[in-house]
Amino acid sequence: MTTNRVEAFSDGVFAIAITLLVLEIHVPEPGSGQSLADELAAQWPSYAAYIISFFTIGIIWINHHAMFRRLRLVDHGILIWNLLLLMCVGVLPFTTALMAAYLKEGEGEVLAAMIYSGSFLLMGASFAATNHHILFSKPQLLSKDVDEQTRRHALSRGVVGLIPYLLATVLALVSPYLTLAICGGIGVFYSLPFASATEDPAAGGAAG
Repeated sequence: MTTNRVEAFSDGVFAIAITLLVLEIHVPEPGSGQSLADELAAQWPSYAAYIISFFTIGIIWINHHAMFRRLRLVDHGILIWNLLLLMCVGVLPFTTALMAAYLKEGEGEVLAAMIYSGSFLLMGASFAATNHHILFSKPQLLSKDVDEQTRRHALSRGVVGLIPYLLATVLALVSPYLTLAICGGIGVFYSLPFASATEDPAAGGAAG
């Protein structure tokens, strides 16, 4: 199978996931007794979680494109790994809404933050596993020959990105706000040109 159908299906999942994020930002009801400005300001956790998740999904989409750009054909194994990756992407609207809802609550915010950063960690791990399968289990399906050192470098970029997400998950026990800041920092880092997979056609990092 060529990569076209896989990329088209994957793009649809990414598009739906990134669109669902905004549904958790609600329009304040009139007549609540508070000013519109105060009610909008009270939703800042939803704005923060939305922006971070939007950029993270966008970055993983860019890296997904770079990963499949190296392929000329896909097999059953690649399809399954890609489905697992998309399953992790698909759950992000839920974990984003959970983080936004519990960030300022007196209970549950630690677990919500751990689930939020943990979902990014899981997505990054599934991306790395998919990349490993492509680069080392199915190198014959690559569109051009890539030496082992270059393949290891491409894989290591994604694996290294898992460390800060693991740290963010653990540090949720200290402060959910710190978890949110780390996740945001990772998104900013991977959006920079030098960290983008598009800078090196043979490479492919992941925001996680």
